[in-house]
Amino acid sequence: MEPLVDCVIEDARWADVGLEALALRAASAALTTLNLALDQYTLCVMGCDDARIATLNAQFRGKPTPTNVLSWPAEDLSPDAPGEEPYLPGEGDPKDPLTLGDIALSYETCAREAAEAGKPMTDHVTHLVLHGLLHCLGYDHIHDADAARMEALEVQILASLGLPDPY
Repeated sequence: MEPLVDCVIEDARWADVGLEALALRAASAALTTLNLALDQYTLCVMGCDDARIATLNAQFRGKPTPTNVLSWPAEDLSPDAPGEEPYLPGEGDPKDPLTLGDIALSYETCAREAAEAGKPMTDHVTHLVLHGLLHCLGYDHIHDADAARMEALEVQILASLGLPDPY
Protein backbone atom coordinates (compact mmCIF):
# COMPACT_ATOMS: atom_id res chain seq x y z
CA MET A 1 0.00 0.00 0.00
CA GLU A 2 1.31 3.44 -0.95
CA PRO A 3 1.31 6.26 1.61
CA LEU A 4 -1.39 8.91 1.30
CA VAL A 5 1.25 11.65 0.90
CA ASP A 6 4.50 11.37 -0.99
CA CYS A 7 6.63 14.32 0.12
CA VAL A 8 9.52 15.64 -1.96
CA ILE A 9 11.81 18.06 -0.13
CA GLU A 10 13.84 20.27 -2.48
CA ASP A 11 14.64 22.88 0.16
CA ALA A 12 15.99 21.49 3.44
CA ARG A 13 14.22 24.16 5.50
CA TRP A 14 10.95 22.28 4.88
CA ALA A 15 12.22 19.30 6.87
CA ASP A 16 12.57 21.60 9.90
CA VAL A 17 8.92 22.67 9.50
CA GLY A 18 7.77 19.04 9.32
CA LEU A 19 6.15 19.41 5.89
CA GLU A 20 5.51 15.70 5.47
CA ALA A 21 3.61 15.41 8.77
CA LEU A 22 1.67 18.64 8.12
CA ALA A 23 0.71 17.48 4.61
CA LEU A 24 -0.42 14.07 5.87
CA ARG A 25 -2.49 15.69 8.64
CA ALA A 26 -4.17 18.14 6.23
CA ALA A 27 -4.84 15.52 3.55
CA SER A 28 -6.21 13.00 6.05
CA ALA A 29 -8.58 15.57 7.55
CA ALA A 30 -9.79 16.69 4.10
CA LEU A 31 -10.45 13.19 2.80
CA THR A 32 -12.15 12.17 6.06
CA THR A 33 -14.42 15.24 5.93
CA LEU A 34 -15.32 14.42 2.31
CA ASN A 35 -15.96 10.75 3.19
CA LEU A 36 -13.13 9.52 0.97
CA ALA A 37 -11.16 6.47 2.13
CA LEU A 38 -7.60 7.39 3.07
CA ASP A 39 -6.11 4.20 1.65
CA GLN A 40 -7.54 4.75 -1.84
CA TYR A 41 -5.70 7.95 -2.78
CA THR A 42 -2.23 9.46 -2.98
CA LEU A 43 -0.98 13.02 -3.23
CA CYS A 44 2.50 14.37 -3.97
CA VAL A 45 3.63 17.45 -2.04
CA MET A 46 6.86 19.25 -2.89
CA GLY A 47 8.57 21.73 -0.61
CA CYS A 48 10.71 24.10 -2.66
CA ASP A 49 11.99 27.68 -2.65
CA ASP A 50 10.90 30.91 -4.32
CA ALA A 51 13.17 30.42 -7.33
CA ARG A 52 11.75 26.98 -8.11
CA ILE A 53 8.12 27.95 -7.61
CA ALA A 54 8.60 31.10 -9.73
CA THR A 55 9.84 28.85 -12.55
CA LEU A 56 6.83 26.54 -12.14
CA ASN A 57 4.45 29.50 -11.93
CA ALA A 58 5.90 30.90 -15.16
CA GLN A 59 5.76 27.53 -16.91
CA PHE A 60 2.22 26.61 -15.93
CA ARG A 61 0.46 29.92 -15.30
CA GLY A 62 2.50 32.43 -17.30
CA LYS A 63 3.34 34.36 -14.10
CA PRO A 64 7.13 34.44 -13.53
CA THR A 65 6.86 35.34 -9.85
CA PRO A 66 6.93 33.34 -6.62
CA THR A 67 3.66 32.26 -5.05
CA ASN A 68 2.81 30.35 -1.90
CA VAL A 69 1.23 27.22 -3.37
CA LEU A 70 0.57 25.67 -6.76
CA SER A 71 -1.47 22.57 -7.48
CA TRP A 72 -1.91 20.27 -10.44
CA PRO A 73 -4.93 17.97 -10.30
CA ALA A 74 -4.40 14.50 -11.77
CA GLU A 75 -7.96 14.60 -13.10
CA ASP A 76 -10.31 17.48 -13.83
CA LEU A 77 -12.99 17.17 -11.15
CA SER A 78 -14.28 20.71 -11.50
CA PRO A 79 -18.00 21.14 -12.09
CA ASP A 80 -19.41 22.01 -15.49
CA ALA A 81 -20.90 25.31 -14.31
CA PRO A 82 -20.20 27.84 -11.54
CA GLY A 83 -22.01 27.07 -8.30
CA GLU A 84 -22.14 23.30 -8.82
CA GLU A 85 -20.40 20.87 -6.51
CA PRO A 86 -17.11 19.39 -7.76
CA TYR A 87 -17.18 15.76 -8.83
CA LEU A 88 -15.73 13.32 -6.35
CA PRO A 89 -12.89 11.18 -7.67
CA GLY A 90 -13.56 7.56 -8.45
CA GLU A 91 -12.54 5.04 -5.85
CA GLY A 92 -9.02 3.77 -5.85
CA ASP A 93 -7.79 0.50 -4.45
CA PRO A 94 -5.50 0.18 -1.44
CA LYS A 95 -3.16 -1.86 -3.64
CA ASP A 96 -3.33 0.71 -6.46
CA PRO A 97 -4.55 4.07 -5.09
CA LEU A 98 -5.62 6.92 -7.35
CA THR A 99 -3.30 9.91 -7.55
CA LEU A 100 -5.16 13.13 -6.73
CA GLY A 101 -2.42 15.42 -8.00
CA ASP A 102 0.66 17.40 -7.08
CA ILE A 103 1.17 20.41 -4.82
CA ALA A 104 4.23 22.66 -4.56
CA LEU A 105 4.90 25.12 -1.74
CA SER A 106 7.56 27.83 -1.53
CA TYR A 107 9.37 28.15 1.77
CA GLU A 108 10.24 31.86 1.59
CA THR A 109 6.76 32.98 0.53
CA CYS A 110 5.01 30.80 3.11
CA ALA A 111 7.36 31.97 5.89
CA ARG A 112 6.90 35.64 4.93
CA GLU A 113 3.10 35.34 4.78
CA ALA A 114 2.93 33.56 8.14
CA ALA A 115 5.12 36.21 9.76
CA GLU A 116 3.10 39.06 8.22
CA ALA A 117 -0.15 37.50 9.45
CA GLY A 118 1.29 36.77 12.90
CA LYS A 119 0.43 33.08 12.69
CA PRO A 120 2.52 29.96 13.17
CA MET A 121 4.20 28.70 9.99
CA THR A 122 2.78 25.23 10.68
CA ASP A 123 -0.81 26.55 10.71
CA HIS A 124 -0.28 28.52 7.49
CA VAL A 125 1.32 25.57 5.69
CA THR A 126 -1.43 23.20 6.84
CA HIS A 127 -3.98 25.61 5.38
CA LEU A 128 -2.08 25.92 2.08
CA VAL A 129 -1.73 22.14 1.68
CA LEU A 130 -5.46 21.83 2.33
CA HIS A 131 -6.16 24.62 -0.17
CA GLY A 132 -4.04 22.93 -2.83
CA LEU A 133 -5.66 19.56 -2.18
CA LEU A 134 -9.13 21.04 -2.56
CA HIS A 135 -8.05 22.42 -5.94
CA CYS A 136 -6.95 18.87 -6.85
CA LEU A 137 -10.45 17.74 -5.86
CA GLY A 138 -12.12 20.23 -8.21
CA TYR A 139 -12.80 23.12 -5.84
CA ASP A 140 -12.03 26.63 -7.03
CA HIS A 141 -12.53 30.27 -6.05
CA ILE A 142 -12.99 32.01 -9.39
CA HIS A 143 -16.70 32.73 -8.83
CA ASP A 144 -18.00 34.16 -5.54
CA ALA A 145 -20.29 31.21 -4.75
CA ASP A 146 -17.50 28.73 -5.42
CA ALA A 147 -15.06 30.76 -3.31
CA ALA A 148 -17.55 30.84 -0.42
CA ARG A 149 -18.04 27.06 -0.65
CA MET A 150 -14.30 26.37 -0.78
CA GLU A 151 -13.47 28.75 2.07
CA ALA A 152 -16.24 27.31 4.26
CA LEU A 153 -14.92 23.80 3.67
CA GLU A 154 -11.38 24.94 4.49
CA VAL A 155 -12.57 26.57 7.72
CA GLN A 156 -14.52 23.39 8.66
CA ILE A 157 -11.56 21.09 8.02
CA LEU A 158 -9.08 23.37 9.78
CA ALA A 159 -11.43 23.59 12.79
CA SER A 160 -11.50 19.78 12.92
CA LEU A 161 -7.71 20.02 13.37
CA GLY A 162 -8.05 22.67 16.09
CA LEU A 163 -6.79 25.44 13.80
CA PRO A 164 -8.37 28.91 13.55
CA ASP A 165 -10.21 30.40 10.61
CA PRO A 166 -7.50 31.69 8.25
CA TYR A 167 -9.87 34.20 6.66
